[in-house]
This record gives sequence, C-alpha cells and structure tokens, in this order.
Amino acid sequence: MNKTLFKQTSKSNWIIGVIIFAVMMMYLSIIISMFDPENMEGIMAMLETMPQELMAAMGLTELGVTLTSFVVSYYYGFLVIMFPMIYSIIVANRLIAAHVERGSMAYLLATPNSRLEIVITQALFLILSITVLFLFVFLAGIIFSEILFPGHLEIGSFLLVNLITLLLFYAVSGISFFFSCLFNTTRKSLAFGAGVPVAFFVLDMLSNVRDQYSWIGNFSLFSLSDPLRIVEGDAVISISIVVPLLIALMTYTAGIIIFNRKDLPI
Repeated sequence: MNKTLFKQTSKSNWIIGVIIFAVMMMYLSIIISMFDPENMEGIMAMLETMPQELMAAMGLTELGVTLTSFVVSYYYGFLVIMFPMIYSIIVANRLIAAHVERGSMAYLLATPNSRLEIVITQALFLILSITVLFLFVFLAGIIFSEILFPGHLEIGSFLLVNLITLLLFYAVSGISFFFSCLFNTTRKSLAFGAGVPVAFFVLDMLSNVRDQYSWIGNFSLFSLSDPLRIVEGDAVISISIVVPLLIALMTYTAGIIIFNRKDLPI
C-alpha cells in the first residue's frame, strides 16, 4: 500500500463519507427515539395507515417488540442498505475509472509506484472506509440507545447485525470496484457498478411486496441478510458470512488483476 496515495484518496473522498454518515446518524437517532415499549400498538397503527405495499417493500411489516428488533427491522432493512450502497458506488467509480477518464492515472503511473501498488491502495481505501463507516454506526447506535433507553439494546445481537451488513457491503463495494477497474470511462463504470447493486436492491424490495414474488429475492445479494431473523436467531449465519466474503474476495481480486494487466488509454 502506498501511504501518500492513501492520504490523497482520503482527502478527495472524506466529504462524501461525512455526508453519508451524517444522514445515517440523523435517521438512526430518529428511529431510536421513536421506540416506545409501552405503546408499540400505537406505532403499528401509525404504520398501517401507510401504503402496505410500500411498507412491505421497505421491510417494515414486522418491527419487533424490543429496542434491538425495532431498530434493526426499521433501520437495517432499508436505510442501511441504501446509503452505504450510494457511498460504495460513488467512491468505487472515483477510485479507478474516474482517474483513467480524466487522465490523472497517467500521473500516478509516472511515479515510482507500480500499477499493482496503486490499485491495491485504492481497494484498501474502499474496504477500510466502509469498515469505519459501519464502526461509527455501531458505536452511535449504542450511544443513542444508552442515552434514551439504558440497558435496552442487546449489544451482542446489534454487533452481529452490523458485522453481517458490513460483510455484505464488502461484496457490494467489490462489485462496483470491479467495474471501475474493468472500464476506462465513468459512464460504463457507473452503468454496471451502480446498475448491478441497484438491481439487487430492487429485486429484494419486490420480493417483500407479496408472497408470490418472494422467489425473486433468491436473485438478490441483499437477501443474504435478514436483520430481524439474525436478532431472533432464525437466520443461517454461516451463509450470511461466507457468501459475501467469497463475492468480495473474487470481485476485488478480479478487479485488481484486470487493472494490472489491461491496456490503458494514457
């Protein structure tokens, strides 16, 4: 890894990370503050006034009765998918394809650093930045919960949900990074680097709308994580851990190999 390039990449992308984190924190604090253990029926009645197809698509048909189940079903079923996905798509495209298209990759390759060292540095930045994002979300969730509802959050279950979601986004970011390495233009990089994760997202939402559409979720990467079932102990944890890790390993490795070997328009 090249430390100088890593620092420069951090300076170029930290604003995006801060914006995504700030939005996620806003929603997290609101959702935790909405929890009312003595009036869950009132919350469910409020949700029933909303379009049921929309609520089902967002995974809000079951909210749970504990703070942990309430937060993971309301927050991790939709919001924690959407915002980190946006971050992964934007940053992955900026790390490789945008440099190639602008011609700035030529300046990077003109330094004593090898092409392999450059692409590995960019991959590590994406992985580490996503890890830091979820670490902050995890810590913020604990802090907000302890301030508003001391002792109600099951930290072990909350940690497991965050870990599995983090692994899922290693895979998502790997897909976007792969296409950023494959293509030399941001147009194609975003078309596939954003198109594939968004397609998974849409398929997952459609599978929740009605029971007859549930089979569609089998084609979505996001179906590997069911936060509420993880908390309740009904999910197959091994699959939720191993499959995203394998996808992340394959996509990041393939992207690095392709970028290291392909001809660049510089």
